[in-house]
Amino acid sequence: MTVDGIRSWVRSSPGTHIWLLIIGITSLVITAASEGLESFLLHRTSSNIHELHKHPLQSVLISGFWIADPSSFLLYVVLFELVHANVERWTGTLRWLVTVAVAHIAATLISQEVLLMSIQSHSAPRSMKHVVDIGVSYGLAGAAGILTYRVPRPWRWLYLAGAVLFFAVPLTAGGTYTDIGHAIALGLGLACWPLTRGRPTWNADVARIPVAVAVAVPDAVRQRPAGRAVPGRPRCRRRRWRP
Repeated sequence: MTVDGIRSWVRSSPGTHIWLLIIGITSLVITAASEGLESFLLHRTSSNIHELHKHPLQSVLISGFWIADPSSFLLYVVLFELVHANVERWTGTLRWLVTVAVAHIAATLISQEVLLMSIQSHSAPRSMKHVVDIGVSYGLAGAAGILTYRVPRPWRWLYLAGAVLFFAVPLTAGGTYTDIGHAIALGLGLACWPLTRGRPTWNADVARIPVAVAVAVPDAVRQRPAGRAVPGRPRCRRRRWRP
């Protein structure tokens, strides 16, 4: 991809890249912090039961801009480009933001409520009220859910099956409260299908290549010049706890 292509891609998904920039900065802060300061920051910015009780709005919002392991930042860069950037570019920044916010906030609150009930029933230790619960994975799961509707049939069902299995398998193996949150976020992303009305799926040419590759390639790179058809092919329209 050319420099102009990269610039165009970033400009077409500004929310995704601003979010990545903030995560990069907070990751550098965690990397440079002492062990004591790192522990303080991770707990202070968590959306755990303790912080939700003391600072509900602040903890829910801030927790989405930190990752517990800064060494995984490059992995999140790849995932953001594959999932968030494609969803934002497809639905628009506002609809993407609504989907991510709903998934992140609802999954956080519901999963912590499940944990609280387990603590009250003595199925989990009271110390879990202070567990580190930060990260961007709930929003990522929600975006992965709504991205289902951009994948053309029949590949859509393969993508959906893979996403459901990815988030459901940990639950069947006795998942944590975060696994519950991921499943909820994916479901909420799927429930946001009305936001995709009027938005086109990838074209039929994309359906002929693996979905994972299709997600990574911008539309501008995939489009063919007008008037050029492929021979023989019809032209297409434009941390672990068991509850």
